[in-house]
Amino acid sequence: MTLAAATNETLAHTSNVLIYSSMAVYLLAFFANMAEWIFGSRSKVGRTAAALTGTADAASAVQVQVKQKNGGTAVLERPTVVTRAAAGARDVPDGPGASGGDEQGDLYGRIAISLITLGFLVEFSGVLTRALSVQRAPWGNMYEFNLTFSTVAVGVYLALLALKKNVRWLGLPLVTTVLLDLGLAVTVLYTASDQLVPALHSYWLYIHVSTAIFCGAVFYVGAVGTILYLFKDSYESKLAGGGAPGRFATSVMERLPASQSLDKFSYRVNAAVFPLWTFTIIAGSIWAGDAWGRYWGWDPKETWSFITWVAYAAYLHARATAGWKGRKAAYLALAAFGCWIFNYYGVNIFVTGKHSYAGV
Repeated sequence: MTLAAATNETLAHTSNVLIYSSMAVYLLAFFANMAEWIFGSRSKVGRTAAALTGTADAASAVQVQVKQKNGGTAVLERPTVVTRAAAGARDVPDGPGASGGDEQGDLYGRIAISLITLGFLVEFSGVLTRALSVQRAPWGNMYEFNLTFSTVAVGVYLALLALKKNVRWLGLPLVTTVLLDLGLAVTVLYTASDQLVPALHSYWLYIHVSTAIFCGAVFYVGAVGTILYLFKDSYESKLAGGGAPGRFATSVMERLPASQSLDKFSYRVNAAVFPLWTFTIIAGSIWAGDAWGRYWGWDPKETWSFITWVAYAAYLHARATAGWKGRKAAYLALAAFGCWIFNYYGVNIFVTGKHSYAGV
């Protein structure tokens, strides 16, 4: 074995160790996120907010006596607690966050963010050493794509936090799915370090695939926001109809942003990355022209990339022109993300085409 081959093998082994180490750190972050929600739900602030919100009609009727300077008293009506915004209004306050406004819950939340940051750095190092071991971009097969995808998804989350965006509620679902993604990668999708087929030796590999990974990570963040929006909207509808949600539902839902905030967040995320997804498809077409002598051939991967583009375009068009907001738009957004997921997993595993040479 040559020195270069031995070095590459060592780097590949180091990459595997780093990926498993990042999974261990993410697991600790998962428990810290769970502790943030559990201990936060016990806070006095959280209980008081839930009680006021759950009994808005009764609370609005409570009279408060205030002692005046002249010795008399005045009776004041307690302000009505808003539980759901009217159509087009934005008067529903966001929840206190995953910690529920509790100092102990907030402490666990900050620990979770620190662990997620550490896990991101370790996983990024694993992806980097994987790239060094094969001396190319680290997304030549599904195993490498999964590693890079989860790294970028966590990076997007941390970037939003750094920009002071209210997205700490995203931590628990993010870490959960990242652990599932990495578990799938190291068991089912694992592929030993190897070189690419000649068709993939192109600078378009860096451009086309990297943008596809970034778009997928951002679409994923938008999809999580959409799913949580559907739950929060149902919860608010139940409150508005006079229903009494269970203790667990109240504990969770009251700390999430308002449904309209989640809806707006998902829309902005999807709208922001859609132009880049358009560029991704165009870049892939140009690369196909260089590699195969034709720009478009309705290969399964090309077809489902276009279907995904149409689905997100329909979602954005409906929001902009038909005024579709809320649940109808959310279902469209989830259908579009489902197309992206099938384009990656379904097409790569179950369908044979020109993109199959990269292997699983």
